Amino acid sequence: MSLTRAIAHNTALQLIGKVISTVLGLMAVAIMTRTLGTEQFGWYATATGLLQFVGIFSDFGFTVTTSNLLAEPQFNKQEVLNTTFTWRLLTALFFYGLTPFIVFYFPYPPAVKLAVVITAVSFLATTLSSVFIAYYRTELSMMVASVSEVVGRAALVIGIAAVAVGHNTFLPMMVVIAVTSVISLVYLWIKSGGVRLRLHGDISRVMFHKMWPTALAVIFNAFYWQGDRVLLPLYVSQASVGLYGAAYRVLEVVIQIAAMIMGLIMPLITYAWSRNLRQEFTERYQLGFDMLALLLLPMLAGTIVLATPIMYLVAGKEFAHAGSILQGLSVAIFGICFGMVFGHIMLAIDHQKKSLWIFASDAVFSVVGYFLFIPHYGIPGAIGVTIFSELYAGAGLFLLAGFYSGVWPKLQTFGKIMLASILMGAIIWYFQPLPVFLSILLGIVIYGLFIILFRVISATTLREILTFTRVAQAE
Repeated sequence: MSLTRAIAHNTALQLIGKVISTVLGLMAVAIMTRTLGTEQFGWYATATGLLQFVGIFSDFGFTVTTSNLLAEPQFNKQEVLNTTFTWRLLTALFFYGLTPFIVFYFPYPPAVKLAVVITAVSFLATTLSSVFIAYYRTELSMMVASVSEVVGRAALVIGIAAVAVGHNTFLPMMVVIAVTSVISLVYLWIKSGGVRLRLHGDISRVMFHKMWPTALAVIFNAFYWQGDRVLLPLYVSQASVGLYGAAYRVLEVVIQIAAMIMGLIMPLITYAWSRNLRQEFTERYQLGFDMLALLLLPMLAGTIVLATPIMYLVAGKEFAHAGSILQGLSVAIFGICFGMVFGHIMLAIDHQKKSLWIFASDAVFSVVGYFLFIPHYGIPGAIGVTIFSELYAGAGLFLLAGFYSGVWPKLQTFGKIMLASILMGAIIWYFQPLPVFLSILLGIVIYGLFIILFRVISATTLREILTFTRVAQAE
């Protein structure tokens, strides 16, 4: 099949799996929030916030580097998978193994410290799963990864529901989360045909040469992306942390979709650049930018308009006040997601070292801002600094990617999508109050009509995407 159709079909496959897993994930959150309440959900948000910081800090760019190496022709793909998985296992064991000892020096409630110990297993499994997912993205074959995610989320909902029915609470739920993450990892391992723990010398050298600038960028990224969720529990109540964490859980859906799209496009962009296929590079760059905008902008518009009813639906009446938090953080997510596009471009063209000063300066500004504003303003201070840090990084990466690649994305389609999203949001807002599901359905219809009216997608592209006849796959 053609490249556009291959990407579209794999994106559609991932979207179907993502929709199912997202619904299941939101069901799990709904059960947890209603069972735990704001304070104990705050414990969960505190524990996972710290582990997410550790996870990002210790990621070192393994996922994107794996995709990058798999797209290059000089190495055997199985050897790349073996080597990257082995290094990921060693680094993850070290950092996640160290965290449970460090957390006992934090002024957290005892239950939170025990939760960190338990859920560290979950984050370890998720970290290792990302290596397999990078492999399947490169192959443009995402069925296994999608099934793994859906199976894991289904097991999570069943386990959480069983704990809730049994009137068990916080720590048993953390055990369920850990077990279901391991189930997903085992499934990916089995379907891959097995991975050998092996460190290939040449692959390791190339990997670390490519990875060290990304590793520094990711470390800086951990401070400005996750710093709020580590520091906030030190200055506000656990109930407030629960509200903040619940809002973030909803927005992580948007972040995952953005990461999914760039994960699919990244190997194709790298392939074109590494072979000096200038025209193909430009087309794939534009394709990734437009696809992300097509899915992201309407979701953000709808989230801003429906923030309070969404939080009421997902988390329950006790969490409805998180709607204002969700609205504020939505602005930051705009910077996060488009920063992903241009950050991936810098990696694809092997100029990620040139972007380190943006991540470093952003980390400094953000940490200073968090320490200045969170103690005095609490959640509004955290939201304000988060918005600044993400928009700063996104804007800086946009300028650098254009300068070093010599390619600037055309904004005509982006402008049409932006206008369609704003009009959709305004119309939904005008007809409020409506039931959430009816508002979402109305938004989908209105957005689709505007997309057709503004000719965002050409008739040729639409016919190609909708044609499912099997032909030889390009490349």
